Amino acid sequence: MKTILDLQPAIVWKYFHEITQVPRPSKKEGKIIQYLENFAAQHNLPIKKDSVGNILISKAATPGYEQLPTVVLQSHMDMVCEKNNDVTHDFDNDPIETVVDGEWLRAKGTTLGADNGIGMAAELALLVSDDIEHGPIECLFTVDEETGMTGAEALAEGFMTGKILLNLDSEDEGQLFMGCAGGKGTVATFTYEPASAPASLQYFKIVVTGLNGGHSGGDIHKQLGNANKLMARFLYTLDRKFDMALTAVEGGNLHNAIAREAYAVIGLKDEDREQVRVLLNRFQADVENELKHVDPKVRMTMETVEAPKTCMPKEMATRLICSLLACPHGVMGMSQDVEGLVETSTNLASVKMPENGKVIIVTSQRSSLESAKDAVADQVAAVFLLAGAEVQHGEGYPGWAPNPNSEILKVAQETYRKLFGKEAQIMAIHAGLECGLFLEKYPYLDMISFGPTLRDVHSPTERIEIATVDLWWKHLLEVLKNIPA
Repeated sequence: MKTILDLQPAIVWKYFHEITQVPRPSKKEGKIIQYLENFAAQHNLPIKKDSVGNILISKAATPGYEQLPTVVLQSHMDMVCEKNNDVTHDFDNDPIETVVDGEWLRAKGTTLGADNGIGMAAELALLVSDDIEHGPIECLFTVDEETGMTGAEALAEGFMTGKILLNLDSEDEGQLFMGCAGGKGTVATFTYEPASAPASLQYFKIVVTGLNGGHSGGDIHKQLGNANKLMARFLYTLDRKFDMALTAVEGGNLHNAIAREAYAVIGLKDEDREQVRVLLNRFQADVENELKHVDPKVRMTMETVEAPKTCMPKEMATRLICSLLACPHGVMGMSQDVEGLVETSTNLASVKMPENGKVIIVTSQRSSLESAKDAVADQVAAVFLLAGAEVQHGEGYPGWAPNPNSEILKVAQETYRKLFGKEAQIMAIHAGLECGLFLEKYPYLDMISFGPTLRDVHSPTERIEIATVDLWWKHLLEVLKNIPA
């Protein structure tokens, strides 16, 4: 059976394998930073580290290419840490276990971390190779891209010197990205005085499972199921029909992932439970029909649990359920400038109860227009303000405005055509990239983003198409060889 070390190009997969063995959750990049520092020392390469942990490793031009301008290659170190409920994995300490599955590489029940470990691997392969033609290069590895882009935001002027930047954090081979959406987070907090859970009721746990989840930017247009929205729909029906007690509701995990799983604990009168089971079966059938093309494995189950000590006051539970149902989720608008590009979206990411008497709801908004991003964030806020929650907006991050006259874009187009005899697609991406933040400190940068084909990033079904890594690697090398002097 093939393993990751049997794949081509061998040098890229070698370093990606090494990266999968190093834990690197967002905001906990210490181990991967140490790995990069050891790598630079082992290969006698100049290295810089800034106050937040961003790393820059430099390499001189190969003979005959000294006249070319310095190129920055950039990837982020951190990865989204998601796993299936039936998988035991400690992302702070355990390596990722990879599996060659036909034409794809995936992980065993967890995110793979190809976002953006494969970009890191390509940079390391360039740094150690002595048979690749290129001008001076600077390899930038940023921290905390997935949970705030704080590494890119903290990047100081002068840390890197190149005026051309190749971002290696895209997910479709053959597509060249010249712009991306900006993002913003909106968090609602409900606080309440817990009530005693009625002893006369029977208590049940309702669970949503089987959804694929996915990236809240790159996958938002696919109309995937959102576990929080499904749970809110069913709870709304129960709240309107029955004298129900709500004791707990949680779902989702990360701000940039579509919620895959959710649960609620409810109390019902004995005479109502069978009717609720019938309603659940009907709702399950409706949801299966709605999501049959994108989430065919969706399941909703109900099981008896022990009576809890407390529950939400009835009026509070109704306000929470109604706000979750009313909160928008999904595509809010399509671009009028780039055909097929999602312009604006919002994600109902997570519902958490960190302590008794508090519910925290995390949402994220994206748009290629700053005004539209703020407008949809305000729309989300208004829903929760009307329901009596406290609402806070994050500072967010800017988008990257497309530059169709980019010189490096022209090089990438021409080299792709020369290599493969066909045209690359020129795109903007709805997902957030760090490029917009780089432009704030380095406004002269000429940038593109490109990468191999990844699917279902930010979920345990994340995978990378093996053959596209070789195509992307060959294209990257051709671009570096043809940088305009």
